[in-house]
Amino acid sequence: MPGLVLPSSPLAGGGPVSLTYRRQGQGPALVFLHGGWGYDIYPIDTEAFTVTHTVVIPDRSGYGGSSPLVSFPEDFHYCAALETLAVLDSLGVEQAVWWGHSDGAVIAATAAIHAPHRVKGVILEATHFYAGKPRSRSFFERMAFDPDSFSATIRRTLAAEHGEDQWRTIVRLDGLAWLDLARNASAPSSNLYGDRLSAVRIPALVVHGGHDPRSEPGELEAILGALPQARLSFHPDAGHCPHAEESKDAVTDAVAEFLAILAGDGGRG
Repeated sequence: MPGLVLPSSPLAGGGPVSLTYRRQGQGPALVFLHGGWGYDIYPIDTEAFTVTHTVVIPDRSGYGGSSPLVSFPEDFHYCAALETLAVLDSLGVEQAVWWGHSDGAVIAATAAIHAPHRVKGVILEATHFYAGKPRSRSFFERMAFDPDSFSATIRRTLAAEHGEDQWRTIVRLDGLAWLDLARNASAPSSNLYGDRLSAVRIPALVVHGGHDPRSEPGELEAILGALPQARLSFHPDAGHCPHAEESKDAVTDAVAEFLAILAGDGGRG
């Protein structure tokens, strides 16, 4: 994969980083932001979009072939948004549609809040709203303290992408980061956006599974309440990653229609 060097990344405490990324297709930019385990565990169908868009998939600091990390900053979603903007600057991309999954969706929403002129539209898949996630606490503890307890298939996929030594570090760091978010939350209803998600005025598509184990009761409703103009692509039988489950074709269609609307084509007939 191609790579680039950033002289400074807030994810790395302001130090320089080397980042890898995928880039293919032609047309306006669609940037995809992976979740906390990286890209290969939940890849997207890039071929469905590369005829009309240039698809850019960066590996954040710590992931894939990018520079490793030994810790995540407390505001890691915001720092990752800044790093992604720097990546797009390096690639000469002024504006893009941002599609994020899980942690990546929080990063995409954060960019839409803080740099709306750089985000033409935002696709929030399996996104999070609350800082405290009691339903997921045991899962985050498992990530933080016992990553080898995950299945052999998951471990092999993570090792192939991040390296045999680094994959455990990434899983631990993401789990610890979410435990810290919950511990530092001022109230059960504290959200990840400083009550600013409702400030997002750009077009938004929310993609969500009805059986997402990382979603708290009422969390989807809170997201939609903050984004009342957002389109919803809801998949009642899907889990945490609708784009990589049996619902993937429906998600691909919903994303393609959203992109067509943004392009002024009116969507698929």
